[in-house]
Amino acid sequence: MTLLKTHLRVCGEGDEEALALLGKATFLEAFAGILSGEDILLHCATQHTPEIYKTWLSNARARAWLAEIEPGDAPVGYLVVAPASLPLPDLREDDLEVKRIYLLHRAQGTGIGVRLMKEAVAFALLAGSARLLLGVYEKNAQAISFYERFGFTRVGTRRFRVGRNDYDDLILGFNVR
Repeated sequence: MTLLKTHLRVCGEGDEEALALLGKATFLEAFAGILSGEDILLHCATQHTPEIYKTWLSNARARAWLAEIEPGDAPVGYLVVAPASLPLPDLREDDLEVKRIYLLHRAQGTGIGVRLMKEAVAFALLAGSARLLLGVYEKNAQAISFYERFGFTRVGTRRFRVGRNDYDDLILGFNVR
């Protein structure tokens, strides 16, 4: 993979449009040919709205980062961490969840994902969280391998709705401290 010159920045008010656009683009790119096109489009229309990202950006217990390519600062990846809402019997109030981590295909394998995950862990530590959680499509072997190399382990499962259909996800956890 070609080395991309990028930087990460913490998102703030006004970044919700960029996050929504990047969210739609990366979700479509990640799941085209894997999930139904109708489900992908409906999911993007309902789950990648500027309002959803604005809600996360306004939450003191949440944080989002954009990876931007140089020159020009066009976004090529992002990560959102927010309070966890996963179906786990031992879910704690201080648990945080990686709600979204996606990179455009050309940015994968360049180290940006690792940099984003390190930011998420640092934020979880700062927020006093002991555990960082995430859900991942059970058939996304590449993503699962990435998370496991980072130190995440399987802690549960869930059904995840995309469009009009439910899919099986693994729930992975990482002990922050």
